[in-house]
Amino acid sequence: MGLVRRHVFVCTQLRPEGGRPSCGTRGGVETLAALREAIARRPDLWDIAVTGCECLGPCFDGPNAVVYPEGVWYAGTRPDDAEAIAEEHLAGGRPVDRLVFSLAGDDEDHDS
Repeated sequence: MGLVRRHVFVCTQLRPEGGRPSCGTRGGVETLAALREAIARRPDLWDIAVTGCECLGPCFDGPNAVVYPEGVWYAGTRPDDAEAIAEEHLAGGRPVDRLVFSLAGDDEDHDS
């Protein structure tokens, strides 16, 4: 593969029950797999890297993902969201508004 046009990180952090929530136990692992599959089916997205990672920070709003170089953060992602992220953001260049997370804390659309 040549240069990577975008890089998506999806949190798959696993923590023991009873503490802070973790994206891995809330569907992050499945979201990562679904996003990889959605991208693999599209030859126009073969220059997109998708990497599972540990904690991205906003644990109570996860599963979380971030797309670089734009620095667009997604919260509350589910496997069902993979097609929209691939189609609208990665292919179309428009973030999926319903999933965008504001690090400034002014996002009212996501449940904790």
